Amino acid sequence: MDLRHLHLASRRVTFKVLFIPLILVLICVIGILIHVQHISYFFRPLWDNAPVPFKHVPHYYAENISMEHLCLLHGWSIRSEPRRVFDAIIFSNELDILEIRWRELHPYITKFIILESNSTFTGIPKPLFFDSNRFRFAFAEEKIVHGVFSGQIATCGTCESPFGLEFEQRRAMTGLLRGSGISNGDLIIMSDADEIPSPHTVKLLQWCDEIPQVIHLELKHYMYSFEFPVDYSSWRATVQIFGPQTGYRHSRQTDLILSDSGWHCSFCFRRLQEFVFKMTAYSHADRVRRKDFLNYSRIQKLICRGDDLFDMLPEEYTFRELIKKMGPIPHSASAVHLPAYLIENADKFRFLLPGGCLRTQV
Repeated sequence: MDLRHLHLASRRVTFKVLFIPLILVLICVIGILIHVQHISYFFRPLWDNAPVPFKHVPHYYAENISMEHLCLLHGWSIRSEPRRVFDAIIFSNELDILEIRWRELHPYITKFIILESNSTFTGIPKPLFFDSNRFRFAFAEEKIVHGVFSGQIATCGTCESPFGLEFEQRRAMTGLLRGSGISNGDLIIMSDADEIPSPHTVKLLQWCDEIPQVIHLELKHYMYSFEFPVDYSSWRATVQIFGPQTGYRHSRQTDLILSDSGWHCSFCFRRLQEFVFKMTAYSHADRVRRKDFLNYSRIQKLICRGDDLFDMLPEEYTFRELIKKMGPIPHSASAVHLPAYLIENADKFRFLLPGGCLRTQV
């Protein structure tokens, strides 16, 4: 073989030696870009710190125990008459959950304050779901204070942050609340529609004196239905004694949290189209990374498996908790200690109970 052929052969070998690693590097880079969110969440325990732990207030309750005794167990005293209670929520499209919530709390609530917008947090036009279905809530009509927020419709180049629009709605809720007839010393529940305090929790805080000015509610967290209990990580709901400086918030306001105070049922919808609406409408709509995430058959399979709609890893601060919660949520066959109205109307709300994972499309 002459020198020219040797030189060409050498160049081919050199090209292959360089080309193969280059392809491998490109594959790795593309893989990282595709799965950057998974990688970020998996290593969250390394780059993020858990918030300061709450101070849990023990919660005592059993049937047929006097309210005076329950107040004393909490270190409080009994009032001569109950406080008035105002339940304030910013509403999107959770009609079934809202019905369960209001039916469950109706005997204890003075006013149901509900604010809805003609646009989503992401600037998408939306119907006034509550207003057009108000007939479902005729049982509470005399207690309802309903407000409409004129939201900003997103157009090219004018898109505001979903969290900014959410903040504006919470500020509007403060105004609606102050015009509802509430007075200093009344109780105000601040939570999302799907964050439901138990009736005995509301009654306890209504009847006991010396309760904290502000207290968070620890709620048992469920996903898709009460068949999939996740944990007790839900903490954003609060009960506050109303005062001159009270404003509507859905963030941490105190270190105190009342243990086991109700239920938080996330994405607990009857119809698949409601899942799609929520996925594209709420503040974390950027989690819909591909169009097929909104495919009805895909959503249905994930609901029945108890798997994540956004193909995300758990948001945890330790590797132990992250690994523990990876994969589908375990099914539960228990329908004990759930809202009484739900159990009384089990046929109507079968989709929220064990074995009822199948949804209608529209």
